[in-house]
Formats: sequence, structure tokens, C-alpha cells
Amino acid sequence: MSVILNLSLLSYFKYAYFFTESFNDITGNRVPFFNHFAQFSNSFFSTHFSVDKLLLPVGVSFFTFQSLSYTIDLYRGKVEPVKTIFDYGFFVCFFPHLVAGPIVKAHDFIYQIYQPYKLEKKEFGLAFFWIINGFCKKIVADYIAVNYVDRIFDNPHFYTGIESIIGIFGYSLQIYMDFSGYTDMAIGLALILGFRLKINFNSPYKATSTSEFWKRWHISLSTWLQEYLYIPLGGNRHGTLGSYFAITIIALFLVFLSGKLWLILVFLFATVFLLLLSYFSNSIRRSINTNINLMVTMLLGGLWHGSSWLFIIWGGLNGIGLIVHKFWKKISPFKNTNNLGVKIILMLVTLSFISFTRIFFRSTNLETVNAIFDRIGNHLSFELFLEIIKGYKFVFALIVIGYLIHWIPEKMKSAYRNWFASRSFVVMGLLACIAIFLMYQLMSGEMQPFIYFQF
Repeated sequence: MSVILNLSLLSYFKYAYFFTESFNDITGNRVPFFNHFAQFSNSFFSTHFSVDKLLLPVGVSFFTFQSLSYTIDLYRGKVEPVKTIFDYGFFVCFFPHLVAGPIVKAHDFIYQIYQPYKLEKKEFGLAFFWIINGFCKKIVADYIAVNYVDRIFDNPHFYTGIESIIGIFGYSLQIYMDFSGYTDMAIGLALILGFRLKINFNSPYKATSTSEFWKRWHISLSTWLQEYLYIPLGGNRHGTLGSYFAITIIALFLVFLSGKLWLILVFLFATVFLLLLSYFSNSIRRSINTNINLMVTMLLGGLWHGSSWLFIIWGGLNGIGLIVHKFWKKISPFKNTNNLGVKIILMLVTLSFISFTRIFFRSTNLETVNAIFDRIGNHLSFELFLEIIKGYKFVFALIVIGYLIHWIPEKMKSAYRNWFASRSFVVMGLLACIAIFLMYQLMSGEMQPFIYFQF
């Protein structure tokens, strides 16, 4: 009942607009799929439901997942019940990470509530570093967005294919710096208050495969989905009744979203085809089951971001990327390679794939997506490359510097973090003032809210 209640509340607040608009469209005969019910629906079932007054609770996606984590961890015996309702409220509403993560699991946090407060001088230094680091990331992300990326996605027809491609990679850096900047600050603030949150980003653009990328990107969400959805569905071992139920619900959701009856026939044909394949081969059956679990997880991850074809396509493309990589691992000639050149190529291929899936994530509608692909496919305009570089030289320089810093080896990053944390308070304060002064030069009057506030 707890799980159902939490998911129902989350569905209501995140999808009420979608379902009311879709239902009004269906009963009002605005969906071709239902045209043959026109006279009947107009007479008896035409509705005008409205949720314009709906107030979205702050951080609803994040605190719902945390509440679910508490219930499931109790059921699994991973945590003891909290002592009071206030302790439970503190876990769910802990302010540093409430509105944009990281998502904290009950078994990683509850026990810390009952430990005595402890903060060493070096821990304070690390916390201070994370706060300043996150602040700098956010300012640079805003500068790149306002001065370049937003222009590309707002008016793609005004720009060449080269500018669009740079904008796509610019957006990948922007969303990383924006989101990881918030979680850096959340981790730093929590540490000052005596709570240790796990890292949420581990240099994701160093990944040499889609599988590795999702182990490095938004780790709290990907591990939450793995622990509470993917593994219970059967993981990479087998399929369950839940797997087939989930994929059926998603298929019906897609039909409802599109209003196209022929999609049901497509899904039925695909189901029959897969059943025939699995009937003749046990290995194919196991592969189908595990890949269904993987696709369900990624599609639900896309739907978690919003009830839009764009998020569903984005989740589906990433699911396909993970499935393709599973098959590629079996035949890849580069398994366990230590060749730096090969690793760099694989890293750039992975970054390119992830960046291009984000065209769907960032665009406001399919028309924008089509326009961007049209510019890339038909209007590259290589002859304008040098002029484009000159026109946006400072923004492009920041993008290049951002990626180069991102690709610094982890040992070097750990070394300068520890160096900062070991300085005196005076030195840390002076370095923070310098960083704030430099960031002030990049600030504009069009400061953007954190990207993940909308989710």
C-alpha cells in the first residue's frame, strides 16, 4: 500500500496534465483514433477537466523515490524503523539534496541520523571545495547556455549544421556542469552538517561505453533504478511477470500518448515474433527477457523525466545503446585493451552517441528535433567554420577548457582537492574569493534555474 500510494502521488503530480489533456482530446473527438465514436462522445462523454490550479510540490520526484527506498529497505530488512516521525521527515526532506538530488537511499542515510556530529578540519575543507566547485560549474553552465546553446535549440533554422553539432556537445557539457554543480553543493552542505552523501557523478564523459556511462552519470538515480526496479524484474538473469506487466503498461501508455490504434498491432506483431523466437531457443529466450528488463528500466527512466514522446525516445535510444553494447562486448576486439588511442576513440564515440540522444532530451518538440537533424544533414557549411569559431571564440574556449578539465585523471583531481582541503582557513577563503570574482565576470542577467528543478 505504501508503494502504491507513493507511486500514485508521483503519477498524479507529474502526469495529471498529460492524462487530463489526453482524456479531453479523446472524449472531445480531437484524436483521429476515436473518430468513429464522434456523435456518441460529443453527446455524453465530452469532458473539460482542468488541472490549471495544480501546485507541484518541491522535489516531488526525489523525495518520493526516497520514501519508496525507506519502505522497500524496511521490507528487505536493510534498515531498522526510525524512532520518530520527525526522523522520517528529516530523511525525506533533508534540504541540501531535496529539490534536485542526489537521491539518497534509506540504508545509506538513516543510520547517520543517530550518529554523533563529527566534522574534521580536512572534511570541512573538502566540503568548502565542493560548494565552490559546484558554484563555478553552475555559472559556467549558464554562460554557455545563454550565449550559445539556448540560441541553437530555440531557433535551429538560423544556424548551420556545424553550429548545431557544437551546440549539441555544448549542451552535454552544460547539463553535466549544471546538474553535477548542484549535487557538488548538496554534498558539500550535507558534509558540513555532518552527513556523508555518496558521489553522484564520476567523470561520465570518460566512459568508453554506454554501460560505463550509466555507471558514472547520475549515479544515485541509475543505482536506484537498478536496485529497486531492474534487479527485482529479474536483472540480467531472467524475466518475471513484472517484466511483462511493465512492458505492457508502457506499450499501452505509448498508444494512449499517440492516439494511434495501429501501434497496438505493431506491439502484438512484435510480441508474437519474440515468442516464436524464444520458443525455439532457450538462449534467445534468456536474452529477450534480460533485454526487456533493461529496456523497461530505461523507458521508465525516460518517463520519470516527463510524459512526452521526446523523453520516451531518449530513454529508448539509451536502452538500445545498452543492449547493443551487451552484444558488442561478446565480439569486441578491444576487450580489456590498454591502448590509449583505442580508449580515446571509444570515449569519443560514447560521448557522441550520448550527446546526440540529448537532442530529444533538450528539444521542446519534434519540430525542433527535425530542424536540427536537417541542419546537420543538409546545411553543414564547412566553409563558414573559421568565421563561426571567431564569432563564438570565448564560448567555444570555455567548452574546450571544460572538457579538458573533465578529462583530467582522477588522481590529479583528488590531489588538488586534498591540497585545497589541507590549507589554512585564510588561504581557502582567499582562493574562494578569487573563484567568486572570476565567476562574477561570467554572470549575466539571464541566470537559468537548475535544469533538474523541472523534474
